[in-house]
Order: sequence, then C-alpha cells, then structure tokens
Amino acid sequence: MSKLHVFDHPLILHKLTYIRDELTGTKEFRELVEEVAMLMAYEITRDLPLQETVVKTPVAEAKASVISGKKLGLVPILRAGLGMVDGVLKLIPAAKVGHIGLYRDPESLQPVEYYCKLPTDVHERDLIVIDPMLATGGSAAAAITFLKQRGVKNIKLMCLIAAPEGVARVQREHPDVDIYTAALDEKLNDHGYIVPGLGDAGDRLFGTK
Repeated sequence: MSKLHVFDHPLILHKLTYIRDELTGTKEFRELVEEVAMLMAYEITRDLPLQETVVKTPVAEAKASVISGKKLGLVPILRAGLGMVDGVLKLIPAAKVGHIGLYRDPESLQPVEYYCKLPTDVHERDLIVIDPMLATGGSAAAAITFLKQRGVKNIKLMCLIAAPEGVARVQREHPDVDIYTAALDEKLNDHGYIVPGLGDAGDRLFGTK
C-alpha cells in the first residue's frame, strides 16, 4: 500500500493557514501556494540518491556529494496544478515539466484526457504529479493511469490538501504511488468540496471567481 505523508513543518502549517483564509487575495494566495510547494519539494526529494565527487575550494580539495544523475519530471494537472510548479522548480530547476488536462464526461462520469504533453523521455524519469486538491481522487488517479500507460514507473503525488476519500481512491487504484500533502482534512461535502478545505484552488489562483 502506498504511504500517505502529511507534513507538519511549522512554516508549511503557518502558510497553509493564510491559504485557507477566504480573505486572502489572489496575489498573496498565489505567492503562498508557490512557497508551500517549494517547502514540500524539499521533503519530497529527501530520498534522492547521491554520489560522491571532489571539488576544489579556495583552500583545499573537499569530498562532496551531488545527486546521482536522477532524471526528474513534474506533471501538473491543469489548471490548478500550475500554481505549484514554480515553487518546485526553484529547488529542482533542471526538472522537465509535462502537463495533463482532464474533464469529466457528463454521461459516463469518467475522467477524459483532453490534453497531454510530456517530455519525450518521460518513461525514464521519476515523476511528481501535482494537484493542489485531492478531493474525490478521480482526476489524480486518472492522470497516474495515463502516465503508467506511457511507460512511467516511478510516480509520486503532491497536493496541498487531501480528503480521506481521495486518499483512499488513489491508494486503491495505485498502491505503488506515495501521496504527499500539507494537510489531511475531514471529508467531502455534498458538492465534492473538501471540508474545511480552501474553496476552488483554480479560481483562487487565477482570480476567476
């Protein structure tokens, strides 16, 4: 079974408080989401393998470590996932970025892929799928399925806030994918919103509500 990682870093919890606040404006909301994404990326990449190297300092040679050629990729789910990408890229500037867009078919109620653009070597990369809200889990689970169909083997899921229903669905459909979230909230309401949540992440990021 995949692991659920809920962050308890004081800076993440502090910033998340203002992200939740309905009085936080678009500019500040966007900046806070980016900052929290950067802090989360620090923890998500904790297990990256290292290799030894030697550098010459102004004083002497020093044994040092570098990341051992790991190929990483970020795949935000459109559109809200875009708000977290720049924060992660500040720590991992060499990561390549793909995009997946999904919508729910009104008759079958199943997620349908309407856009997908990925690095050509995506099957060789460890990917972080990014979606701020893990609510029902339908979009995240579908995006992960589409990536696996393209040969991706190592995937992590990164979100700001998760509901137990979404976590359960991803763990059921993708038991090999670890989930990283800044908060695990109480439940979903009748409209599929996370409670207490933060509202619609996309609308708040892009000022469309």
